[in-house]
Amino acid sequence: MKNTLNEITKDIMSLASKKGFGTKPEEIELGEKFALLHTEVSEAYQAYRKNNLDGKNGFNEELADIILRTLHICGIYGIDIEKEIDEKMSYNKDREWDWDSLNEKHVK
Repeated sequence: MKNTLNEITKDIMSLASKKGFGTKPEEIELGEKFALLHTEVSEAYQAYRKNNLDGKNGFNEELADIILRTLHICGIYGIDIEKEIDEKMSYNKDREWDWDSLNEKHVK
């Protein structure tokens, strides 16, 4: 990867400042940011369903949008997402799930 997630977050925050998308909690509506994040998830799923994987509005681009919007929220709230991911991955390595109680597809 060319940049770390935290470096990308800094770039996103710089762009957000220039474009007026907000860089502080008091400059945004968090619920709106989550709704927009949900929109990107829906767009990714629709692109996947249509087998539109690459290019403009494709599955791959929509997944990037999900990450970019998430990193924007992290930047606004000063979240070190790399640290949070490392901690969550460490936790998940030893975590055990009760697969029989979950109503989702999984491989045992």
